[in-house]
Amino acid sequence: MYNFEFKNPVKILFGKGKIAKLANELPKDKKILLTYGGGSIFKNGVYDQVKAATKGFDIIEFGGIEANPHYETLMKAVSIVKEEKVDYLLSVGGGSVLDGTKFIAAAALFEGDEPWDICAKRSEVSIQKALPIGAVLTLPATGSEMNGNAVVTRVSTQEKLAFDSPAVMPQFSVLDPEVIFSLPDRQVANGIVDAFIHVMEQYLTFPVNAPLQDRFAEGILHTLIEEGPKVLANRNDYEAAANFMWSATMALNGLIGMGVPQDWGTHMIGHELTAYHGIDHARTLAIVLPGMMDIRRKEKQEKILQYGERIWGISEGTSDERIDQTISKTIAFFESVGIKTTLPDYEVPAETIGRITSRFEERGMKIGEKADIGPKEIQLILEGRL
Repeated sequence: MYNFEFKNPVKILFGKGKIAKLANELPKDKKILLTYGGGSIFKNGVYDQVKAATKGFDIIEFGGIEANPHYETLMKAVSIVKEEKVDYLLSVGGGSVLDGTKFIAAAALFEGDEPWDICAKRSEVSIQKALPIGAVLTLPATGSEMNGNAVVTRVSTQEKLAFDSPAVMPQFSVLDPEVIFSLPDRQVANGIVDAFIHVMEQYLTFPVNAPLQDRFAEGILHTLIEEGPKVLANRNDYEAAANFMWSATMALNGLIGMGVPQDWGTHMIGHELTAYHGIDHARTLAIVLPGMMDIRRKEKQEKILQYGERIWGISEGTSDERIDQTISKTIAFFESVGIKTTLPDYEVPAETIGRITSRFEERGMKIGEKADIGPKEIQLILEGRL
């Protein structure tokens, strides 16, 4: 196991009725910007709960943050923050709203030439300060409620890029599983697969003798496999909703990634599919991961075989046969919750593969846990999904 340092300062308020506790967490003497997305919080009652809980606070609102938050939209919010002298941000929505809010928090205090550099020059720009953030989560999926990560899309250049900083970790996050009751199947399915692949990015690499992290990761995978379908079958099953919601948070709050190698290649390739074709984030991951497992079967062999045996009970046959079965089982699970896994399923033309590989070539970057996946490997990974 590798050396590591771990700190997660995010306070979690978990359970039914916890939105009512907002007043205890928000600063009473600050001007607060409430951020949200397309308006689902008005239909499911969350907005009314938040307003009731924050009566008497100085709050202004900014809505319309997209499912893949647009830089152009977020910069409008940054202008409002500066004009209105906002001191605090309250994100009410899913992971995309929170990702966008994190960018607003960082960009509002950014001292560089252009705030897009927060993402575009991630390796050069260090975010040391940001406005404080609180969150009310309405969609389990990204784990953004308990980490310092965010992903932003710039429409004008068809780019989807990430940044991370401890400075944008929420001070607190409210997780009420009852918000899941009103979610459509598409969003629940996306959340299940998104959380599942977050675990895989930290687990499916190579062994470093970290059995506790492996079993934490496997426990989350088993729970998603067991509880996700229950949520889809009965949206009012509170216990299943609670287990699903906490699994999604634990999948990316940093704990299972401590002391082990991490990949994130599936995410980086998937971001390009969203940037070019607007495909839901989770669905891009479901497309790419089977191809990644196939093309990288030699490099990831030990962990794929471990995953196949411990998660799917696959223990017979040659290594290649077991890997093939493991990939098939993974695809079958994604499709069982309603997520398609090939490029033609989303009407992505073969030409897109060349556009994506060219972009990685232009950036001069290689990805994966060993930084050895370049344009040629990415091409093979995507061609396998045609």
